Amino acid sequence: MAEHHYDVVVIGAGPSGEGAAMNATKHGKRVAIIEDKPTVGGNCTHWGTIPSKALRHSVKQIITFNTNQMFRDIGEPRWFSFPRVLQNAQKVIGKQVKLRTQFYSRNRVDLINGRAFFIDQNRIEVRGSKSSETLHFKQAIIATGSRPYLPPDVDFRHHRIYNSDTILNLSHTPRTLIIYGAGVIGSEYASIFAGLGVKVDLINPGSRLLSFLDDEISDALSYHLRNNGVLVRHNEQYETVVGDDHGVVLSLQSGKKIRADAFLWCNGRSGNTEKLGLENIGLVPNGRGQLAVDEHYRTEVENIYAAGDVIGWPSLASAAYDQGRSASSDIVDDEYFRFVSDVPTGIYTIPEISSVGKTERELTEAKVPYEVGQAFFKDLARAQITGEAVGMLKILFHRETREILGIHCFGDQAAEIVHIGQAIMNQEGEANSLNYFINTTFNYPTMAEAYRVAALNGLNRIF
Repeated sequence: MAEHHYDVVVIGAGPSGEGAAMNATKHGKRVAIIEDKPTVGGNCTHWGTIPSKALRHSVKQIITFNTNQMFRDIGEPRWFSFPRVLQNAQKVIGKQVKLRTQFYSRNRVDLINGRAFFIDQNRIEVRGSKSSETLHFKQAIIATGSRPYLPPDVDFRHHRIYNSDTILNLSHTPRTLIIYGAGVIGSEYASIFAGLGVKVDLINPGSRLLSFLDDEISDALSYHLRNNGVLVRHNEQYETVVGDDHGVVLSLQSGKKIRADAFLWCNGRSGNTEKLGLENIGLVPNGRGQLAVDEHYRTEVENIYAAGDVIGWPSLASAAYDQGRSASSDIVDDEYFRFVSDVPTGIYTIPEISSVGKTERELTEAKVPYEVGQAFFKDLARAQITGEAVGMLKILFHRETREILGIHCFGDQAAEIVHIGQAIMNQEGEANSLNYFINTTFNYPTMAEAYRVAALNGLNRIF
C-alpha cells in the first residue's frame, strides 16, 4: 500500500473543496484532493446548479421565442422535448469539468480518485476500484457536499419516480408532473417544466412558498407560477407515492389523490458523511448527515475542518466556495478569513429572485423604523426594450439614518442586479446610505437604473 504525506487533504472536489484546495496550495501547502466521482465539480457541476440553470436558460429562450410577436410573424411557436433542451446543459458541464480539472493541474494539487476513509485523525485511506493508498495529513477539510434526502417509503427505483439528481436522466417529456417539495429546487423545476408546457402540480408541505423570502416577493412567485399553469397546493403531506406502468399516484394525508405521468421529489437534502470512517475520529453527524462546525469551520476534532453543503446552511454553491476558502484561510492564517454570513439568495425560477439583508417582516418584528423604495420593471426603459417587464426592485432602508437594510429583487437578471445593493450595504458607517443611489449617475437605459428609481421613490416617503 502506497503512503503519501500532505499538509492539507481535502475530501470532495465540489465548490467548497476547490476553494479550500486552491487557497491552501497558493500559500505553499502540499495539498491533495480526494474525489470519488470520475470527474471534478461535485454536485454543483453535475446534478445541481450548472445543469438546472443551463436548462432554465434554454427554456427561457424558448418562452421568449414563443411569446415575441416579431418571431410569430415568421413562424409558428416551437416546442422542444426535455432531453433536447438538456443537451445544452451537458455541453456546459463538459466545459466546467475541463476548466476545473486544469485548476488542480496548474496549481499542483494532487487529484486522487477514490473514496476517503479516516483511519485516525492524521491518516486517510483512499479506497479505489483496484488498489488503496494511505495519505498522512496535518489538517483535513471535509467538503463532501450533499445529496437529495430520499424517504425509505418511496420507491425511487421506479422508472416514473425521480429525485432532483435523477431527473436529469429523464428521457421523455411528461404531459403531467407532480413535484413534491416547494423549496428552491422544487420551485425552480416547476418553472422549468411549466415553461416546456408540462402541467405541474407543486405540493408544498408548508404554508407559503419560500417563506424565508420577503412576503411580497414570495407572493409574486406564487402568482407567476400559477399564471404559468402551475397548480400550487399548500399545507399538504404525502401518505403514499405509488408508480405503475402508466403513471404515479400521490396520496396525501388530507385525503386527496393526484395522478401524473411522473413524480419528482424535491424535499430536503442529506450530507454525504456515511462511509467516511468518522467514528474513527470521534465525529458524529446529525440526523441529516451534516457536521457541526464552529465559526472557524473547525469540527470537534481540532485538525479536521468541514465546509459547504455538508455543514448545512445555506447550501449554496456561492457560499460553499467561500466557506472552503475560509476554512483553509484559518489553516494558513492569512488575512482573508471570514465566517460566511452575508450570503445573497439567487433563485432561478422564471422570473428569477434574489435578495440580501433583512425582510420587511424581520424589520417589523424588530421594531426598526424602516421605509421602502420600489422600482417596477414595467416602468424601466431597458425592460421595455427587452420585453422583460415582469418584476420589481425593493430597497429597505432606515428612515432616519437612510442605512440600507435589505435589497429584494424579482424579475429578469435579479441575481445580477442584487449585487449593486449588496456592495453599498457592505460599506462601513455613513457610506452605507440610500444617498448613494440618489447621488450616482447610472447608465441609461439599464436595469441598474432601478436603484435610482427605487431610491427616489423611497425618499418621497420620508417626511
